[in-house]
Amino acid sequence: MLFILAICISFGFSSINLFVSNNSTVYNQPGDDPAAELYPKGAKIYAEKCVACHMVTGLGIPGAFPPLKGSDYLFADKKRAVEQVLNGSQEEMKVNGANYILPMPFQVDTHKDAVAVINYVLNAWGNKGGSIKVEEVSDIKIVR
Repeated sequence: MLFILAICISFGFSSINLFVSNNSTVYNQPGDDPAAELYPKGAKIYAEKCVACHMVTGLGIPGAFPPLKGSDYLFADKKRAVEQVLNGSQEEMKVNGANYILPMPFQVDTHKDAVAVINYVLNAWGNKGGSIKVEEVSDIKIVR
C-alpha cells in the first residue's frame, strides 16, 4: 500500500494516465470531471485525500482499493460512506462482487467536509448517486 502511494506521489497527478475500457470517459487530472464544478470543495478534498488510492478515474486499484465509480457498496448506503470518510473503516467490504480487506484511515475532520467529498464521489465519473445533506449525518459521532 505504501509503495503504491509513493509511486503516485512521486510521479504527481499530472503524469497519472489511466485508461478505462468499455467506452467510458477518461479523466486524467483531478478536476477534469464535470462533477468538480458542482461540488468544488468535494473535488478538492478528493484530489488531496482520496486520489492516491481510488485514482483519478475512481476505479481504485483492483484487489487493494475499491472503485468508487459505479460502486454498488457506495450507492447502497450514503450515510455509511460519510461515516467511513469521517472515521475510517476496518471492515472488509464487498464492492461490485470483489472483496477488499485493507483498512481505510479517516480522511476529514468535519461532517461538512465528509458530505462535500461524498457528494462529489456520488456524482463523479458518470455516477448518478444523488446527494446527502449534513443534517442527515449530524448524528454520526467522530471517533479518533
